[in-house]
Amino acid sequence: MKKYIFIIVALLLSSFAYTQSNKEEIDLMQAAFGMDKKSAVADFVKPSAAQKDAFWKLYDEYETQRKVLGKLRIELLEQYAGQYNTMTGEQADAWTKKVIELQKKTDNLIVTYYTKVKLISDGIVATQFYQIENYILTAIRAQVLMNIPFIEKKK
Repeated sequence: MKKYIFIIVALLLSSFAYTQSNKEEIDLMQAAFGMDKKSAVADFVKPSAAQKDAFWKLYDEYETQRKVLGKLRIELLEQYAGQYNTMTGEQADAWTKKVIELQKKTDNLIVTYYTKVKLISDGIVATQFYQIENYILTAIRAQVLMNIPFIEKKK
């Protein structure tokens, strides 16, 4: 599992290193991340043979929506990097509000799909989905927070 998290975080942080967005690079990184992530999910989430097709169909639907939010996360990190040295109080406030809203949307997406997965499987499979998604998301959030500088008040 740690190998997967390392790959995920490396991909995310490598995108943060660039202050200008390149949509094709982001799409490529998300595709690579998605394959590694799907492999990690497959190692952890164990739907029955009867549930498997429905689960993976829902998972792919979830991933499509998660990737949209992931692009927004990368854009916010790029915005932070671009404004870091000159960020005003108003810009910091606006940026933070966007981050909070994006975190809510991401958390709500996981909860929504937990419910959908439970409907087509059972509580164990749904909980496995919820646990792995939260584990990965928490690891990414922690790594990002450890690797971006805290904003300082300009003198």
